[in-house]
Amino acid sequence: MSSIQQATHKIGGFQNLELLAQQVVEGFISGMHKSPFHGFSSEFAEHKIYNQGESTKHIDWKLFARTDKLYTKRYEEETNLRCHIIIDNSSSMHFPKQKEFSLTALNKISFSALATACIMQLLKKQRDAIGLSIYSDIYDYYAPEKGSERHHQMLLSKLDEMVLNSKEIKDTETYKFLHQIAEKIKRRSMIFLFTDMFQTATDKENLFKALQHLKYNKHEVILFHVFDKEKELLFDFDNKPKRFIDVETGEHINLYAENVKENYEKAVSQYFYDLKLKCSQYRIKYVEANINDSFDKILMTYLAERQKFA
Repeated sequence: MSSIQQATHKIGGFQNLELLAQQVVEGFISGMHKSPFHGFSSEFAEHKIYNQGESTKHIDWKLFARTDKLYTKRYEEETNLRCHIIIDNSSSMHFPKQKEFSLTALNKISFSALATACIMQLLKKQRDAIGLSIYSDIYDYYAPEKGSERHHQMLLSKLDEMVLNSKEIKDTETYKFLHQIAEKIKRRSMIFLFTDMFQTATDKENLFKALQHLKYNKHEVILFHVFDKEKELLFDFDNKPKRFIDVETGEHINLYAENVKENYEKAVSQYFYDLKLKCSQYRIKYVEANINDSFDKILMTYLAERQKFA
């Protein structure tokens, strides 16, 4: 059994969410020399690349002697970025149902939790401030942006708790909570929203109005559309009679998957396309987050947006 598997093997949830996030991030960083972000390395917690024209006061000459590259020192009190992560904790985000989580076995809520822990790991390395909001049918949790180790551990604990506590069947009105969150974030921040975007037609319009509210005060908003591609997009089920249940309303329908697969996939693909178009219209970064993919897309999106945000 690999070290990553060992780190997640227990009855219920993650055995060590922080360790797993560290391993994911380290694996990601190890391949960065092949990417456009080749300057990003394990030393970036303490240094940033020197840009021509900046003051030479804080150049680390000892590091220059070892690497032949110019870096300036970054101090503990320096915070370059404020980031707030919002997670949809509605019933549908706990699909598919499972109790143990590993890199090869994630549902939508555990994928969102691990992705958040990975982003937190990068923010921690750069001594940036992180805040967290979790909502379902109520505003479950709010923590303002801070950069301390105690704060980091508190958020990890909350993420662990979130993945294990699935909600009863209830509707979720995302837009209401996004308006509340927007009112709380006063200083310019990068905002990540993890949601499966299960909304009614009316709620979808309200949702984009709320996302516009989040963009107020020059915040950058990135929407991670979390879904299970095999089940929720491709409708990949065997052709035996099944009962499909709406986990938020409790409504159900009995059918053969093969009878509706083609029309279902067309309708959902169109819905995804419309979401992308609407996000583009509102200048919101839209990212498909398939829970069966690696976290590279999530982390690369963070790095790209961070560079633009600076």
